[in-house]
Amino acid sequence: MVVPWRNRARRAVETRLRDGLRTNGDNRPHYIVCGHDALAYHLVNALGPATVRVTVVVPPGRHPTAPDITKIRGIRVLRADRVDESTLRAAGLETAQGLALMQQDDVGNIHVALTAHEIASRVRIVMRMFNTGLGYGVKRLLGDCEVLSDAAMAAPTFVAAALGEVAPTNFHHYGRTLVVARRADVRPEQVVCGIADTSDPARHVMLPEPDRADVVLAEATGQQPAAEVMANRIARARRFRRPWRGIGNALRSFFSRKIGIATASVLAVALAFGFLLYRADGDAHLDPWQAVYTTLLTALNGADVEVEKGIVVQLMQIVLTVAGLALVPLITAAVVDAMVKARLALSAGRLAVPREDHVVVVGLGNVGTRVIRQLHNLGVEVVAIDKVPSPRGAVVAKQLGIPLIIGDAALEETLVEASVATCRALVVVSTDDVTNLQAALNGRALQPDLRVVLRLFDGDLAQRIRSTFGIFRSHSVSYLAAPEFAAVLRKRQVVATIPVGRHALLVTIVVVAKGSALDGQPVRLAEQARGVRVIALLPTGLRPSWSPSPDTVLGPGDQLTVVARRAGLSWLIKQASPPVATPAVPVQPGPEDPTIADGTPAGTSD
Repeated sequence: MVVPWRNRARRAVETRLRDGLRTNGDNRPHYIVCGHDALAYHLVNALGPATVRVTVVVPPGRHPTAPDITKIRGIRVLRADRVDESTLRAAGLETAQGLALMQQDDVGNIHVALTAHEIASRVRIVMRMFNTGLGYGVKRLLGDCEVLSDAAMAAPTFVAAALGEVAPTNFHHYGRTLVVARRADVRPEQVVCGIADTSDPARHVMLPEPDRADVVLAEATGQQPAAEVMANRIARARRFRRPWRGIGNALRSFFSRKIGIATASVLAVALAFGFLLYRADGDAHLDPWQAVYTTLLTALNGADVEVEKGIVVQLMQIVLTVAGLALVPLITAAVVDAMVKARLALSAGRLAVPREDHVVVVGLGNVGTRVIRQLHNLGVEVVAIDKVPSPRGAVVAKQLGIPLIIGDAALEETLVEASVATCRALVVVSTDDVTNLQAALNGRALQPDLRVVLRLFDGDLAQRIRSTFGIFRSHSVSYLAAPEFAAVLRKRQVVATIPVGRHALLVTIVVVAKGSALDGQPVRLAEQARGVRVIALLPTGLRPSWSPSPDTVLGPGDQLTVVARRAGLSWLIKQASPPVATPAVPVQPGPEDPTIADGTPAGTSD
């Protein structure tokens, strides 16, 4: 089984260590990463090439949008047209601790996973999958295998940002359910740990001093997450306004068409002449309703011949009869026109009537599909846009009854078609930074105070956009997901991932090893590094202790539950690990044996 990447005719493996086995005495753990997109790039950085050996298997060509993974310092690069048995053996799979399959191809990743399992069944495999149901089926066959979805990890962040709330992260640990919430929404005694200071939208501070954090980790008390509360409020308001809004939209749509104007004009003529007729006919003695009733029946059925009436009354009866002859086919044409236009609008991906207070999602790829599903499940009205006629999420949108507009979101007319001027939020999650930025700016032009949630791969660009245009809600799917992929690949006990803006914190368990730097030291030593907070301690043979005292002495086998950033977690794991002999320094590459990829590392976020 093979996975084609570029030219199937070529079958060359270009490697900087041909046999994949020479380690020059380096006994650091070895991990293999297959992929060259942004998630693979951030995964390699999260693994820490300075502390582990990393082999990256990439196709000959560079990814069009992702940072250049081959420029990361300290990694081994292996270029191959396809990932098959010979490629995996050349990468050193037999001696590796883990294999990460990062390609955006579910079937291709499964093929490689099965091949790897045949070569070395003990190696841990982490697969990136969109269809996690399919992946879990394969996981049961492979044993030491984990299936993760970066889209599933990131989608709640985009949903919460669209509703103006923090990401609805919640997890169960040591008998308690913990949630991420705003400090104002919880009582002081419920707070377990400060997560972030988001008072400056352009610069979020992770794990600040406890009294500065406005986003906290707190114990749940049965209340709904803030995002769900906001979604329920939106749904209730929409149900209350829907009847009157539906009538208003229908009338505006009717009177905006020529046939509707013609029908209304004929009806107005009939009513006006009917009123004049019964004002002129003094013998009628009809009240206003009876006059309208008689006028409409006369117009639709024709009037009886009344030769004794005056010429003025007879002329009015003739006008009413002629108006009635025109009114019936016009009403029929208006009804047929409305039905046909509605059907054509649905088939062509247009809105039959304008929308209000909805959320517009641009891009129905892996992330966008999960975003529209979660918004729909929360009861929020959604309109989707994608420039591809049959995107990945088209089937889901059809199943959920979500309108899908086929068009380029970078064009203002496409956003107008989606009623962006009256929407609640614009969520732009396509894979093209230029399109995403253009859609965001055009959306702000249509609605200056529009809430824009933007997916950007380039971290530096995201920072400049936040400071220049005031579009503060920008996220990177790969940067949010990479820490958990790295932790799972290294078999760390990951409890949860907490996304905040373009950052991600890991809630994980670190075990204190005998003879490590933490053995016999107080808990406060574990928090010396910036970016680590200890929230619980499980001593050997005892019950867990929440928010342990900084003076508590740690012993071998004690389990620390920490909230940490990537760098802080790496430092803590090193401090909790048993002492090892200093590994031999790898031989530096010479001009004829460029073993290590050179160059300076790129930025830390995409």
